[in-house]
Amino acid sequence: MKYLQFLSFIIVTILLSACSATANKDDERNKNLNHGFISQQNSASEFWNIPYPKSFDTSMLKKQGFISVDGNRLVDEGGNTVVLRGVNIGDPYKLDYQGRWDKKLFEVADSWGANVIRIPVHPRAWREKGKHWYIERIDEAVIWANTLGIYLIIDWHSIGNLKTALFQHPMYETDLDETRNFWRDIALRYKKVPTVAVYELFNEPTINYIGTGDGSLGKLSWEEWREIQEELIDIIYVYDNTVIPLVAGFNWGFDLSDARNARIRREGVAYASHPYPQKARPKIRNKANISQYWTDKWGFIAEDSPMILTEIGWALDSEKGAHVPVIHNEGTYGPHIMEYADLRNISWTAWVMDPDWSPSLISDWNFTLTDQGKFFKSVLQKHDQK
Repeated sequence: MKYLQFLSFIIVTILLSACSATANKDDERNKNLNHGFISQQNSASEFWNIPYPKSFDTSMLKKQGFISVDGNRLVDEGGNTVVLRGVNIGDPYKLDYQGRWDKKLFEVADSWGANVIRIPVHPRAWREKGKHWYIERIDEAVIWANTLGIYLIIDWHSIGNLKTALFQHPMYETDLDETRNFWRDIALRYKKVPTVAVYELFNEPTINYIGTGDGSLGKLSWEEWREIQEELIDIIYVYDNTVIPLVAGFNWGFDLSDARNARIRREGVAYASHPYPQKARPKIRNKANISQYWTDKWGFIAEDSPMILTEIGWALDSEKGAHVPVIHNEGTYGPHIMEYADLRNISWTAWVMDPDWSPSLISDWNFTLTDQGKFFKSVLQKHDQK
């Protein structure tokens, strides 16, 4: 009996030592993983060891002031008006796949004079790579942008009808549950990180499938859309009320006219539009009528709420990927939209610093400028205040 008891004692001691060694090894392995997950812990065999995620460690960032909403303005901590002007980049998944995800892209945007970069995250890419991979990439973006004094817009880059779960392309497919979880994860991770200034809740709402007619993606009223946006804002604000939620309207993010008498019923909100050149369709096409069309569809928002034109730009019909609604050959759109925005302190990000997507600011990865790239670079450099 004593022999058996001694043997049992030895076995238990060995097991406890092994557990302790494993725990110590895991502690050592995890201590620098601020996002709180490792692949081994996320496996089926160790699911009970998955720790809760942690917020980004802001101690590694240099001082960067928060941006907030004050009436129809974006303002800094001193109450001074801030106008965000910058560029879109490609989805981190795409850029990483092509070996282009690095600080150089941010440095080029900085050299142009950008004070903001919009990062689109496609739902399909988010699922395929996983949120932990994406958080690592966005962490890198935060550090790079902060070093350069640039702010970030995180964009849930879907196109379609979130209510009916009908979308324009497989890369945009998502649903309300995934969208809620995305913003919950992002808001927790980047809680009170001033560099991450804006959350664009949904890129381009539309009930029209590639021009086949309204209702081809199902029905969605403004009141239903408003309630969905407010629910997402409520989730985000539980984690972080320092960030600016950004709400887009219908017609691929162009038309906010439904919001004229039915604004989002939350504080600290801004609105987005994507006014590509062919979206304005006055009966007589001239500068005054186009300006009025913009005012009627989205510009009126700037009278009492901040506006950010998160996608603007054009492509010559001879340029790669030119398509409706971005084709423009006359050379008038760029100066006109800039004049309109400047008069109203409207922020903007030009689409896109990636040669594969249209309308592009660059024609190759040597950063050769396209027609619109030359224009927007010169505008950014004129306004550069960093």
